[in-house]
Amino acid sequence: MAVQIPAVLEAPLPSDQTTAGDSVDICIVGAGVIGLALARELVRAFPSRQIVVLEQHSYVGMETSSHNSEVIHAGIYYPPGSLKARCCVRGKELLYDYCNSLSIPYKRTGKLIVANRTEQSALEAILQRAHANGVNSLQFIEKDQIAVMEPNVHADIALWSPETGIIDSHDYMQHLLREAQSGGVVLACRTKLQHSKVDNQHCGFELKLQSGAEELTLRTRVLINCAGLHAVSVAGAIDGLDPAFIPHIQFIKGSYMRLSGKSPFTHLIYPVPDPAYRGLGIHATLDLGGQCRFGPDIEAVDCLDLSLDPARIPLFEKEIRRYYPELDAQRLHTDYAGIRPRLVTSNGEPADFLIQNADKHLISGLWQLFGIESPGLTASLAVAELVASEIRGSAIF
Repeated sequence: MAVQIPAVLEAPLPSDQTTAGDSVDICIVGAGVIGLALARELVRAFPSRQIVVLEQHSYVGMETSSHNSEVIHAGIYYPPGSLKARCCVRGKELLYDYCNSLSIPYKRTGKLIVANRTEQSALEAILQRAHANGVNSLQFIEKDQIAVMEPNVHADIALWSPETGIIDSHDYMQHLLREAQSGGVVLACRTKLQHSKVDNQHCGFELKLQSGAEELTLRTRVLINCAGLHAVSVAGAIDGLDPAFIPHIQFIKGSYMRLSGKSPFTHLIYPVPDPAYRGLGIHATLDLGGQCRFGPDIEAVDCLDLSLDPARIPLFEKEIRRYYPELDAQRLHTDYAGIRPRLVTSNGEPADFLIQNADKHLISGLWQLFGIESPGLTASLAVAELVASEIRGSAIF
């Protein structure tokens, strides 16, 4: 029996309509930007199928998707051939087109990756990697050109990336949600997957849910785990999944500092990535209102704590002065923090996105997405496109 429930925002699944006999075709766990992009893409690919999205919070995109730099990345840092590289470059094109078609607020600001002369080889390596990823718009600029573009930036040389931009991520997610719901996708907020087991009799999965105050059962043919920070715990709740296919994820907290008053920059300013930080360094970004913020820093944490520590301001000050020596530290204020789910290699380097299907874990109908951190926002439409293509190719429907 199909589930007859309305596609309503901020509502759990109603227990009087969801019983042990109810079923859907596709269940997506997690309504972050990836889950919403998947819902939009899958309802377009399979318009006759019932799709439900489960979100444990009272609203969509409340974790990593709404606590980041809101940057549209060009695709220049990631290893050639990696999912991060391919999905970022493809996703950037899809995202700019999507914003243009629906008038979603964004700005193609461009960014400068700035360096001193001793760091020039690092910039050259970034340029080579960008070319290998198919990004050919980067160009070197010298000190005098930097001074014209950004008079407050101190640097000897820089890479200019004209394809980098910023976006209103909240507006973007709302458009994805509206498109998905207009196609019939059901969003169930305040609904958490407690347990799942492979249901061979019905060729799918039986899900035990906590929806509001009710405990419910739902069957689905396809189960997509894109729960972000909680993807590992969701995977651990699936009976029949070999634990060997559940990776270890690090929680990486990044804090942001706001610069009060007028921004000293009109473009995004990035330092040469510091390998010790395992990130892109504390960079200067802008929001669509022109407000400048700096971040994120990198802090491994054990829990999902988004509190801000003013004691980290001196660390920010030191890193920012590498390219903005005239910084007035009195203008720096704590702003917000975000936590990303990071997969790492055996030597501690950030690992690639991980998308598992039955070719890997041998469970038909199960897709799992792990470690979708930056550039996940940029890559979201491309990741959705890829997973939808795999589902079509699986001949499940």
